[in-house]
Amino acid sequence: MKDNIININLETSTAPIVQEVRGRDWIEYGTDDWRNLYPQFLIDLYYSSSISAAIINATAEMIAGENLIIEDDDDRNMDARIKLQNFMNRANGNESLHEVLKKVAFDFKLQGAFALNIVWSKDRTQIAEIYHVGVEKIRCARPDEFGKTKGYYISADWSNTRQNKPKYVPAFNTNDRTSANQILYAGLYSPNMNSYFTPDYVSCNNWSLIDSRISEYHLNNISAGFSGSFMINFANGIPSHEERIQIEQSLAQKFTGQNNAGKFVLTFSDDNTRTPQIQAISPSDLDKQYIALQELLTQNILSGHRVTSPMLMGIKNDTGLGSNVDELNSASNFYLNTVVKPFQDQIVKQLRKIFQVNNMDMPVNFVQLKPITLDFTSQDLKAVMTEDEIREELGLEPLDIEVREDLSKVGMIDGQPVFSTIAEAEAHAKTLGCEGYHEHEYEGRTVYMACEGHAEATNLAECDCEKQKDKCDCEKTKLSKEAKTELEKFIDQYGEDIPEGWKLIDDEIVDGEHQDFDFESELNKVASEKFNFVRTGRANPNVRSEQDGLNKDGDAYFKVRYVYTKNNALRQRGESRSFCKLMMATKKVYRKEDILRMSTIPVNPGWGPRGAATYSTWLYKGGGSCFHYWKRLIFQAPASDEGFVVYPDNITADTIVTATKARSEGFTIKRNDSLVARAPKTMKNEGFLEPR
Repeated sequence: MKDNIININLETSTAPIVQEVRGRDWIEYGTDDWRNLYPQFLIDLYYSSSISAAIINATAEMIAGENLIIEDDDDRNMDARIKLQNFMNRANGNESLHEVLKKVAFDFKLQGAFALNIVWSKDRTQIAEIYHVGVEKIRCARPDEFGKTKGYYISADWSNTRQNKPKYVPAFNTNDRTSANQILYAGLYSPNMNSYFTPDYVSCNNWSLIDSRISEYHLNNISAGFSGSFMINFANGIPSHEERIQIEQSLAQKFTGQNNAGKFVLTFSDDNTRTPQIQAISPSDLDKQYIALQELLTQNILSGHRVTSPMLMGIKNDTGLGSNVDELNSASNFYLNTVVKPFQDQIVKQLRKIFQVNNMDMPVNFVQLKPITLDFTSQDLKAVMTEDEIREELGLEPLDIEVREDLSKVGMIDGQPVFSTIAEAEAHAKTLGCEGYHEHEYEGRTVYMACEGHAEATNLAECDCEKQKDKCDCEKTKLSKEAKTELEKFIDQYGEDIPEGWKLIDDEIVDGEHQDFDFESELNKVASEKFNFVRTGRANPNVRSEQDGLNKDGDAYFKVRYVYTKNNALRQRGESRSFCKLMMATKKVYRKEDILRMSTIPVNPGWGPRGAATYSTWLYKGGGSCFHYWKRLIFQAPASDEGFVVYPDNITADTIVTATKARSEGFTIKRNDSLVARAPKTMKNEGFLEPR
């Protein structure tokens, strides 16, 4: 019976495979059936799955936004601003920067990575042009002993490398500008991927493949005029093997179409009846099963892309748009903040590396696309109308000011009450002798405080309680002053100025560094393992910590510090909190262990969970909606009588730093690590426990 049944299998292997092949200078990136062609597999899947294509197209448009804008209006940086604006207008001979970024955004969503061709000027002092490079054309070269990829191979068609011979192009490196062309290849972290980046929807590719196969099935059925899933039984004797194959081929050519969409099982037997029997294998309710399958795969594809509302992607569902404005707005905010924003942040991060080379590093941001709704939500109305105006629209009497203040007062911040409406804040401002209002985030929502600036309001709270009892919350003023004293004590004790002679060799956003990982200790450990250094003396006996640039032998190689930094890409309204203003004004650097110690001291009371006095400043900085983050600074200490070492001439500190970063990647998978690199304003719920 083995030869009597024709069986057709469906491809199901969609997981990417990365492997080094003997004799190849590049690392292959493919699947079981698409050897070294995984990017092309994703492209083919995009063209064949309508649901996945709709999501990828919509997300790519959201990532690219309407445009890229400069967010710094400081006239002191006018030269840099003009230079950057010219570069944005003309990134290369044919395209503006935003036109390039549209392609980058599409690749980033589709492939999980993007690539740029960096073209240096003739004198190698400036980046002259940048071009988009399709990710499907790139394969990573074998990494060096430290796991660093120093170049990439480019081919127009990796399915035929004989006719399209791969060409080596160095990786983007500002320290080595020998080559006029370099490749900048970047993406978001992918587990178990050292060289490549996978798309964020990789887990639902099997469902997208089913979607594509269903469309092929129906197309071929219509083209061939024959419905699949049939059993055909010839009961006139069993022909020879060659005859059976000929019959099968004739039926397939006649009825099943190009891709065997109309599948059948062909059998032969001995019987007195010579008329063939055609029997449907599929059940009578096949239409219902198809609808159920379509709904199941649609839901799984949406889940794989983290889409909470199909309307956001232009995919119709059973509910109407007009009655789901709040749902659409909520879905939009969730998707923009949790999916789109990380893509944008990574693109901006890589762009600023280019801007730094050309001395035009300024904060830039995407102008965000938002869905057009048919109605306003209650939150929209509260933002543009006073409570009395809303009550008037509803036919209700306006509230008395005193009653209104009692009803809308929701708490205290820095000695001053905050209110749920603008009208109450402005009314309270008149009683204090100031005008206007400003916003705060309190217990997960936006509240309003009297006076146009926070400093003006808090100064009223910190007045002479004996002379101005009617305008002062003296108990709160006392607590606020005590908190400020605690922060000042901490800065005085643990904050450092950068000593003379320390050479800054690297600075970067603290991306993925877990609080348990001692970067400085690991850095010096790598240096000690790789190279034999020359001692210059004994270690300083007065050094404050064993982790402060010292290894177990007492040799100081590197020093790692962290500086409190503002994310200038975020548009801030109102003044910073006193905690953030003091941290920024002092311009001190800190050891990691001291930042962790800060979490046990009430340096910013009231911003912890449920209003607690302490919280993790390593993760949440100045509290919910804060605009700041930690930046890591790596210094090479000079040779001295304090036990510092002398580097051999053939050793670069960059090599050791790179190796240490590679070894630290094992900590990136732990929960909350990525929060260190992000201002709370960009976190889920803007750093608060509950949604805003």
